Formats: sequence, structure tokens, C-alpha cells
Amino acid sequence: MAATTLLIVESAAKAKTIGKFLGKGYTIKASVGHIKDLPKSKLGIDVDNNFEPQYITIRGKGTLLKEIKEEAQKASRVLLATDPDREGEAIAWHLQNAIKISQGEKCRIEFNEITKDAVKNAIKNSRPVDMDRVNAQQARRVLDRLVGYNLSPLLWSKVRKGLSAGRVQSVVVRLICEREEEIKNFVSEEYWTIEVVLTTADNQSFLARLSTRDDQKIEISSQQQKDEVIKSLENSKLTVTKVEKKEKRKKAAPPFITSTLQQEAARRLNFYSKRTMKVAQELYEGLEIGKQGTVGLITYLRTDSTRVSGTAQIEALDYIRSQYGEPFAPPAPNEYKNRQSAQDAHEAIRPSSVTRSPESIKQFLSRDQYRLYKLIWDRFVASQMTPAVYDTLTVDIAAGEYGLRASSSQLKFAGYKKVYNDSEEEEVKNFIPQLKKGEEVFLQETRPEQHFTQPPPRFSEASLIKLLEEKNIGRPSTYAPIIDTILKRNYVERQNKQFAPTELGFIVVDLLKNNFNDIVDVEFTARMEENLDLVEEGEMNWTQVVDSFYRPFAADLEKASAMIEKVEIKDEEAGKDCPECGKPMLIKYGRFGKFMACSGFPDCRHTESFTEEAGVDCPLCGGAILALKSKKGRRFYGCSKYPDCQFRSWNKPTGEKCPTCGDILIEKQNRNKEMLAVCHNPECKYSKEMKA
Repeated sequence: MAATTLLIVESAAKAKTIGKFLGKGYTIKASVGHIKDLPKSKLGIDVDNNFEPQYITIRGKGTLLKEIKEEAQKASRVLLATDPDREGEAIAWHLQNAIKISQGEKCRIEFNEITKDAVKNAIKNSRPVDMDRVNAQQARRVLDRLVGYNLSPLLWSKVRKGLSAGRVQSVVVRLICEREEEIKNFVSEEYWTIEVVLTTADNQSFLARLSTRDDQKIEISSQQQKDEVIKSLENSKLTVTKVEKKEKRKKAAPPFITSTLQQEAARRLNFYSKRTMKVAQELYEGLEIGKQGTVGLITYLRTDSTRVSGTAQIEALDYIRSQYGEPFAPPAPNEYKNRQSAQDAHEAIRPSSVTRSPESIKQFLSRDQYRLYKLIWDRFVASQMTPAVYDTLTVDIAAGEYGLRASSSQLKFAGYKKVYNDSEEEEVKNFIPQLKKGEEVFLQETRPEQHFTQPPPRFSEASLIKLLEEKNIGRPSTYAPIIDTILKRNYVERQNKQFAPTELGFIVVDLLKNNFNDIVDVEFTARMEENLDLVEEGEMNWTQVVDSFYRPFAADLEKASAMIEKVEIKDEEAGKDCPECGKPMLIKYGRFGKFMACSGFPDCRHTESFTEEAGVDCPLCGGAILALKSKKGRRFYGCSKYPDCQFRSWNKPTGEKCPTCGDILIEKQNRNKEMLAVCHNPECKYSKEMKA
């Protein structure tokens, strides 16, 4: 019988892709994720024996593991091709032990993209399992189990059954709760901006803005101040003091890493991070692309590095020259600096071949796959192109003690923007006539505008992920499951695509802050991530990292168990009677959030879903507007008299009518995160700023 190589990957999709281009001589099996883990029924860690984990075969994996062992006995060589990260290394280690491959044997291969060349090159460069990387994963798993297994029962006894407290998820809930407190305590302040229409001696008009007073940035905080400034402008001679023309170059953003892909997919495609990672996994593992067969379309999706291989850079530059022309290709490949905490184990997320343009393979992809692939392809190609070039013009005008400024910016050369526009409109299309220093101009009109400072916005999925990355909380691969968990546990909820903490979230965070401050401390959690990185680099012992955390945690746990009093989540009166028995209905907190139940329980078991009044009347019939949730958990607003009244809106009505067309006004945030009251009628452009 001919010698065969058993190659083990994590997923069936990846096995299918690799099997098609390796062909005879290889048997491909999938472990379908982890094969071993800590038991669910007990702690599974011998704390007194250097925190030794007690791994067991995951329920349902016994038959699969038996098949893998049988194939391994028949094979002349076994290669472990699990994912190129800590989790993948740990799976490879468990497989190595189960199959009884000798320690130190070169059985581990990894590749950043699932292409024929990448896989064959990896096979030529096999290595031993990296125990430092395995130990970093073990440390994380043990830490998370010690926290979850010990804290969750405490929450069950003191707050409510079914709760959990995770080492990283608790910090995330704290950040969301603290942002809510900021918003609640925010005091809005009035301020004014003044735009002016100026004319030249030959009657050419242009716009400028008030910018300084005595060469310092000006702040106008009242109507009286505004009136004084306008009076001074009207009585001043206006003289041009500076005319400056410049060429501004704007470089492209780096190719995606996991966190920036999640942020941009949320912003541009309206994808939640869970959806982004699911689709990216499909693109990575491989899809049928016509005559090309099954192809892995992107590189590995869990990465914190912006590094790109030299081969991919050369291919990109050749493609850019051929498709867009020489001026769009830089003389040398663009390089991007990694964040200080980046591990740089993998490349950035990029197409496995830039020659597979989104349009050329669109027919083989689902809508989600195409949109995400196009986002990745566009961003990568743009990252390898020349900068965009703008012609800018700035004119400063003196008006007594005040300074005015007129600015314009015009795109001169598109550069990377030919492919990917990564920011709001950079051009400022403000006509400015030919002006000279010392020239007098004349005030034609003043346009003052009142504003109010706005509280910081609630976190969207994109802004939350950005903050977690900045504060070094968790890792890119953990963001999606963390968000999923805190939503499922009902610690936070989504309102208009933003995270709002629930009463339960506040209660749990307060309990943890008062008794286990390290668990919800941002800096402590970030230091723990740094320690895990040091374990992976071989500079720290994983058991020491766990021990330094566990000893003070165990002491806090013992103290808290005795001192914490049970937290009672009081039922609220619902303001209506039970339709079955006539007793008052109560608002209660259950596993899936608030609901209404009869106060006559257990004699009467009537329950209803909870609906919250938005505090405004229906613009169509005068009924109460309710804050409701769609099947997908998205908040919307509807009339309490439905189905007799069909009013529905994704945005909260303000209770006011539009002075222009008579339709209703709804709440909307603009690009500057300012809250506006906007006309519901899409053909009417009326809007006004709302006071916070």
C-alpha cells in the first residue's frame, strides 16, 4: 500500500478545499474545532498542583477522535494544520497527545491562506508544536474558568440564577455602564458659530467663518456675546492678512486587521461583528469559483498585524499598474506600522490573489460574501496605491480683534481613492476669488447659528471594538463572542444600533466593582493580556501568571461570599390590570429581560411581553408611542393602538410637527454625533439641533 500523509484541519470546509488540490497521497480529516476541553460539570483545575487542567474529550467528539486515531495508525506521516493562532496551536497539541506523536516531532504546519502554493510550502516547512503558544492559550482558558466557575454561583445566590461573570466580558459591560452614566450626568452648554458672506471690490462673494479673537480660538457661549461679536464685525475694516496655497497628500489606510474589518463592516455594510466573522470564515476556508475550483479567497481572518508579504505586494503593484496606470503605483511597496501590542504572527487580511477582483467572481458568491470580499479587496488594493492629492487654499481676514477664515480643498489626483474612499468628503467646495494680502473685503451678511454641546454617544459595535482595541482589552478573535455573550445575558441591549446597559447590567457591575475590582478594572485586564503575550513569547511561565491573579481573587471571593447581601430586583407596577383575574400587573426581570406578570401568581399565571412607553403621543391618532423590538432585537417605535393605527418608525418621534410640511419630526444623529430633530418626510429637508 502506498504511503499516505494524514493532514488534520479544524473545519470540514477547509478539509474540502485542501483535499481538492493536494490529491492522492493525502488523507484530510477535520477535528471540527477543539477535541478536548475542561469539563462542564466541575472546575476541572487542580489549583494545588500548579493549576493543572483536567482535560476531557468533548461530548460527541469520541467517535471522531477514534476515526482520527485509526487514520493516524495507517498513515506514514501526520501533519497538524489547525488554525495559525493560540487556539489552533492548543488543538494541535491535544491532537498530538491523542495520536501519541512524539514531543518535538515536526508535525505542525500553518499557512496564512488556503491556496495550493501556501499549503505545499507549509508542508515543506513543518515544525514542532509551539508549547509557548499552547501555554498562552492554557493560561487564558484556566483564568476564564477560575473566574466564571467561582463568580457565577455567587451571582446566582446574590442576584439571580443563570447569570455569569466573565473575566473580559465584565470589563466590557462596565465600559458600557460608565458611558451611560456620562450621558446621564452630562450638562449641555450653549455655543454659537458665525458664518459670514464677504464680497470683494469687484462684487465677488465668498463664505468665511469666525475663527479667532486676539489670535486665540474663539468660543461664543451666549446670545449676548454673539450680538456683541456681530456688532464689532459690522463696524470693523476687513483686510486679507494671509493667502496660502498648499498641496496636501493623504495616504491610504492600512489593510484590514480583525478589529478594523469588524469596525468598517459595521459602518459600511451594517454587519454585526458575529456576521462579519462568519462570512470572513467562509471566504477564508474556500468557495467554488468556477473553473478555478475551490479557492480560499482571503488570508487568515484573526490577526492584529498590518504586515503584507513581499509576494502579495509585488502582485498588487503589477495589478495596479496594469489596471489604473503607473501614477497610481508607488515606486516601492507601502509599509504600515503595527500597534505596539500587535503580535505580528500573521499577515493583514487581504485577498489571496489580487487578480481575483470582486466583479470577476461575483457570480460565485452570496450577497454577504461579495460585499465583504469587495470591502477587503478594495481596502488592500488601495493600501498599495499612491496618496490622494488635494489643492488647498486658506485665506485669513482680520476684522479688528477678530479673525475670519475662508478655506477650500479640491481633489487634484485621486490616488488610492480611485478604489477606496475611506473617509468623509475631504473636498471643501467653497468658491474663493483671487485675493491678495492687504486687500480689503466687505461684510455682506452674517449667519449666526446656535448649538448645544452633546453628550458622548452610546457605543456602537464599531466604536466599542475600537475602544477595546485601544485599551488592549481582549483580542480581535474574542470581540464578537464577548458582544454576543453580554447581549444574551441581558446585561446590555441594542437600541438604534447602540449598546445600552440594562438594570441587571448596572447591578452586576456595581457588585463586581465593590468586591472584585480587579475583575472589572480596565488597566488590570490589559496587563493580563500583556502577560499572556509574554507567555507566548516564552518570557513568562503560564502558571505564575495564573497564580499572581488567583491568590488575591480567592481572598476576595471568600470575603465577598460572607459580606455581600442579596440584591433584590424589585418588581415595578405596570399600571394596568390582569385581563384574566383583574389583579395589578407587575414588571418583572426574567432570563430574557423585562416582562409583565400578574401579581396574583401562583393562582394566576398570566404573563405578557413588556412594552415601554417612549413618552410621546402618536402623530397619527394621539395614542401612546411604545418602544418595541423586532424579531432580530432591533428597537423600533409603534403606536399602542396597533393594528387600528399603523404608525411605525425606526427613529423615535420627538412629539413635534415639522414647521415646513406638517409631517412629524424624528430623532437622528448627524455625522458629528449631534442629535437632530429631522422631518420624517424624505422629500422635506427640515432639521434642527436638539438640546441634550
